[in-house]
Amino acid sequence: MAMPMHTPAKINYADKEKFYKELKSEAEGILEKEWFVNLANLSALLNQHLPQINWVGFYLNHKEELLLSSFQGLPACTRIKMGKGVCGTSAQQKKSLLVPNVDEFPGHIVCDSNSKSELVIPIIMNDKVLGVLDIDAPVLNRFDEVDQKHLEEIVKTLIQKTEWPDSFT
Repeated sequence: MAMPMHTPAKINYADKEKFYKELKSEAEGILEKEWFVNLANLSALLNQHLPQINWVGFYLNHKEELLLSSFQGLPACTRIKMGKGVCGTSAQQKKSLLVPNVDEFPGHIVCDSNSKSELVIPIIMNDKVLGVLDIDAPVLNRFDEVDQKHLEEIVKTLIQKTEWPDSFT
């Protein structure tokens, strides 16, 4: 039987190091072994605490195409080809992409015209791209290297605590 979840108070973003320490602690506390549960809860947790964002969620690698998975925000693009847009490029290059202005990213895919900046972090296990964490913001220059570093650490924790399937079907 699942334990009821409490609603944690909003974490203060003014001190980013303290903010991310608390956010990582909360993330570790909600992560279980089931991948679909973890993606749903982590997208909700990030949406609850990250200020100035308008979309956060996951795209999963299915037959070399990224398919929309758990997310918080407006309806989104359902399929992204590897190498296309910020998400597909991040997955193909196997590296995080911090985009201060999406209008300046060649081939940016517009899912929500309100999105102005973006951070995408690939989910990689045993050199295989499982998917990406995608976070959009309605302001330019929303994300910096501090956000990227700590969100990459949260993704590493997600990878470690999760039992992943051989493929997403």
